[in-house]
Amino acid sequence: MPYTPPRSSQPPADFALNLSPPPGSPHNRTELTPVSFLTRAALIAPNKLAISHPERGYQFTYAQWAARVLSLTFAIQSVPGFKAGDRVAVICPNAPLIADAHFGILAAGGIITPVNVRNTPKEVEYVLQHSGSTIILVDHQLTHLVPSPPPSGVAVVVSNDSGGQDPNDPYEAFLDRGYQAWQAAEEVQRKRGLGLSRSGWRLITTPTSEELPCALCYTSGTTGRPKGVITTHRGSYLAAIAGAFEAQFAADTVYLWVLPMFHACGWTYPWGVTAAMATHVTIRKVDNDVIWDALLNHGVTHYTGAPTVQIGITNHPKARKLDRIVKVSVAASAPTAALLAKMESLNLHPVHVYGATETYGPFTRRYSEPHWVDLDVDERARLMARQGHSFLVADECRVVRPVDPSRPEHSELVDVAQDGKEAGEIVMRGNIAMKEYYKDPAATSKIVINGWLHLGDIAVRHPGGEIQIMDRGKDIIISGGENISSLAVEQELAAHPDILECCVVARPHEKWGERGQAYIVLNAEGAKKHGKAAPGTREHEALVADLKKHCKSRMSGFAVPEWFDIVDELPKTSTGKVQKNVLRAKFAAAAKL
Repeated sequence: MPYTPPRSSQPPADFALNLSPPPGSPHNRTELTPVSFLTRAALIAPNKLAISHPERGYQFTYAQWAARVLSLTFAIQSVPGFKAGDRVAVICPNAPLIADAHFGILAAGGIITPVNVRNTPKEVEYVLQHSGSTIILVDHQLTHLVPSPPPSGVAVVVSNDSGGQDPNDPYEAFLDRGYQAWQAAEEVQRKRGLGLSRSGWRLITTPTSEELPCALCYTSGTTGRPKGVITTHRGSYLAAIAGAFEAQFAADTVYLWVLPMFHACGWTYPWGVTAAMATHVTIRKVDNDVIWDALLNHGVTHYTGAPTVQIGITNHPKARKLDRIVKVSVAASAPTAALLAKMESLNLHPVHVYGATETYGPFTRRYSEPHWVDLDVDERARLMARQGHSFLVADECRVVRPVDPSRPEHSELVDVAQDGKEAGEIVMRGNIAMKEYYKDPAATSKIVINGWLHLGDIAVRHPGGEIQIMDRGKDIIISGGENISSLAVEQELAAHPDILECCVVARPHEKWGERGQAYIVLNAEGAKKHGKAAPGTREHEALVADLKKHCKSRMSGFAVPEWFDIVDELPKTSTGKVQKNVLRAKFAAAAKL
């Protein structure tokens, strides 16, 4: 039976699709908000497929989605006690609900607070309490993350992810109440004689200031409590434009949601894909079987994921060369030579980007150069590993050192030499830097110093102007006075033909202070050759000797890891980033025994 959207998602024949300016606004200025991307797409391409959710069998055109989001907007505004500036938490996988929320919450005047669904109930409870969220939109499979009973005065709306196909879906009932409020508001305008001039989206005004907060995204909290990053309508609008431009989104783009939308508001791609009037394809979890179904059957042209995610995708039984190029934004680290070759053989073409929650997601990318086509894959991987240059709307980032290292917070910053050798810290400022940490001026003052956002990553700048991270500040291994880049060691180690994934962290050493500890995941060929390679066995000793020989041919002796552990998998975040803090914690725990 064909899917028919509910009435809350049915656009009227005379659907007004532009926001109203606040009273008294000057004629030559409109406050920026990413909500306008949706109304513009629905106006220009009303019948274009906006969201496809193949797992649950429903979808929306842009006109239908605009109606659905307007129903959500009125539903939120109708919640007793809700007021502009309230935080609305969203606990949801990559289903249409969280895409709806990126527009409806902002249009209602609220601040979207997307919650990491991989967090424990205790961690989620902290985020809900710290944010002071007054409404919680939650997927039916994640209700265990909501405190029971919920805090007094907090409204909880559960979604069965039915798109209206389930008559008992509370979220759909919530949308229908919003639809009724929308219709009632239009009736009031008709009685006043305003008619079409105050209908549809014209009932909603743009923000009184584009500098108002619109999102509150929490960091991973790997070094303590997660911090809430406040970002604005203006920054989100500009970051979305930059993201769409740098990822080369267009009207024929079909974007597959592998990256969680709860992670830094999905890098602002919920807004950026919509700005391009492209199609969103949502999947509820990172399932490589489902991903390949989308790649093979749904015309996907773009997706995003860390190298660890790409490893799973490229090694899946369904993997085959696609009949078109699929552009893949890769963050956390660059693809190794082996992974790059594998991706390219499948027509998956990676672009390396870099950023943080504090920068609305990525704000730099590596731009390829024409001569790369003549290079072997190993050299191309080395060049791609650089983080590159800042995005279109961002100020060019700097790599700096303080004039007075003993007083860095009071010292003038000096740019390092553009020689690819002198190291310094990455700092940035401008349109897509966060506003502040929520309720935490002390933490804000530690990262925003003298007008610059200090990211804590150690990098060099090459003669071409592009930056390259040598390591995260906390991940550098200091051995016998030598600074060792764990990223550089990993890049070389990963070139070994038996390695699928690897990670290197600092481990205490009696003589040298620290030495490298490597964790290795073998690929299928390596596992077949070496078996489990359990510690103490001849297989393990032979493998370690081979790995050390491989490293010694590619790096200084002090950089070669001292220890090698063969593991089945590496601990990772929800976005596929390896959790080095978890691995380092093993040694900290052992030291206390």
